[in-house]
Amino acid sequence: MLNLVRIQTFIALIEHKSFQTAAERLQIAQPTVSLHIQKLEEQLGAPLFYRSRTGCEPTREAANFLPYARSMLRLNDRALTAVSKKRLRIGASSNIGIYLLQPYVRSYLQGRDPSAFDMVIDRNPVIADMLENNEVDVAVMEWWDGRAGCRAAHWKSEPVVMITAYGHPLASQTRIHPMQLSELELLGGEPGTGTGRLLAKYFGDSVKMPRVAFQLGSTEAVKQAVKAGIGISLVFASAVIDEVRAGSLRAIPFADPPLRKDLFIAWQAGTPGRPPPAFARHLLEAERG
Repeated sequence: MLNLVRIQTFIALIEHKSFQTAAERLQIAQPTVSLHIQKLEEQLGAPLFYRSRTGCEPTREAANFLPYARSMLRLNDRALTAVSKKRLRIGASSNIGIYLLQPYVRSYLQGRDPSAFDMVIDRNPVIADMLENNEVDVAVMEWWDGRAGCRAAHWKSEPVVMITAYGHPLASQTRIHPMQLSELELLGGEPGTGTGRLLAKYFGDSVKMPRVAFQLGSTEAVKQAVKAGIGISLVFASAVIDEVRAGSLRAIPFADPPLRKDLFIAWQAGTPGRPPPAFARHLLEAERG
């Protein structure tokens, strides 16, 4: 079994690249740092650091081991927290965490200690993995793929709109029709949001799919590119409320049928009959009115 204290020493050495500095930060003797790394190398069967007079550098094997080491320490922290029941950790996809979730967090925290609440915002696949690994208690996602050991519930359907700059030829339209969209090139946002699957379901076999010109990595980057006249894109309507009010972007809804994305709440299943975590219940009850 891998020793978590040795793994903590390994990560300190990765971060500081100095046995002496790592020892000072961990408040242990330098020979103890060396012993921890030696024992860890023996267990893993591979060298972890190149040593020199000026410090040390991680090996390829150390780089491969690092994400697992960090995950083990995070899981250790989560296990301790779960037993003490002191903190709740929420994971949210970027679009949900940035543009949708804040009012629900505010209402949930009324009468509660905010220091007992953490939120992680990242890409959908990352958040799904974190939930599966028990690193978050609740995940709020733009899709759900049925991870083993987890439960999920439909939360809400969010309208999707096409955004353009005001000088764009389509900016004067009040509705965008599917046939029009199928002929266009779109700017892509964050990978892994499930927008491709959404469009495939929306268009079916009736018309060809719109082409994604290139990925920009985030909705914020997409909005800036559209403002600059580089292209058009599809985003949550809630993601451009401020820009539409300010007149810097046009948001054009879809003609019938409207384009909407289903959002999901997921959590660890736990024992049979166990209710969803309090935050998940709060989100579901808020949407039910």
